[in-house]
Amino acid sequence: MKILFMGTTDFAVACLDAMRSAGYEAAAVCTKADRPKNRGMKLAFSPVKEYALSAGLPVLQPESLKTPETLEALRAVGADLFVVVAYGRLLPKQVLELPGLGCINVHGSLLPRYRGAAPIQWAVMNGEAETGVSVMYLSEEMDAGDVISAASAPIGREESFGSVYERMKALGGRLLADTLPLIQRGEVRAVPQDSTAATYAPPITKEHTLIDWSLPAAAIRSRICGLDPKPGARAHIAGTEFKVFAPAETGKRSELPPGSVAGTGKDGIELVCGEGETLLIRELQAPGGKRMRAADWLRGHKLP
Repeated sequence: MKILFMGTTDFAVACLDAMRSAGYEAAAVCTKADRPKNRGMKLAFSPVKEYALSAGLPVLQPESLKTPETLEALRAVGADLFVVVAYGRLLPKQVLELPGLGCINVHGSLLPRYRGAAPIQWAVMNGEAETGVSVMYLSEEMDAGDVISAASAPIGREESFGSVYERMKALGGRLLADTLPLIQRGEVRAVPQDSTAATYAPPITKEHTLIDWSLPAAAIRSRICGLDPKPGARAHIAGTEFKVFAPAETGKRSELPPGSVAGTGKDGIELVCGEGETLLIRELQAPGGKRMRAADWLRGHKLP
């Protein structure tokens, strides 16, 4: 079974590596074109391109998937199956029809929930007790294809997005490696998704990162955890905007208005949430500063 791998991010690298470790080599790798990055605006390779070059795999980087030249280059690989993981673009119908065994995708959620660009992050931000990964056939509609296989995993109550993401990378690789033999042997029993149960996970924007202290403490905790480590939840504390991390519900209550500082100490800063519940912020990042323990920041600063 000849495979063309399409991906861009480190999540895709984990799946590509697991696929190769299971004995399924990529005939070629397709990834996004190099883009200028950082202040120097030097062209940067995607994580998938870096991995492919180190492994000696041919790399394709089309600017568009719709040109005759791109279609011919993809067809020339002669792949039976396209494996797509965090590529960053929808595949047009002409590409979907190229491989005889179809195009499959590893998606970081239990479909049909959390279709879209940031499924793991939104699952954590919304306080879900579990998430998972799904392998599905690609269709023209985003993340709507028939599901081949899925695996679930719990989300810890105060677990950060970064921690969950690392676990889902590994789980996605294992699930892909377990699914490829089913495709090769023609034993797939794909299940159509229930579109009426679909939810969506759009890209994270700056508007999503500002904490609304009128919400319940549990909802704020989940939002902060889901934005850790990047881009970080923004919170106004005593008139200054910080990035806040490592929240913990205290079980305490306060008569102060939401957003007020209820107390400070060796454990961090206690802030008032909706309905008087309080939440402890154990780590923060001040404007222009680095992420640190809130208690350490308090040693050199005072809050009203």
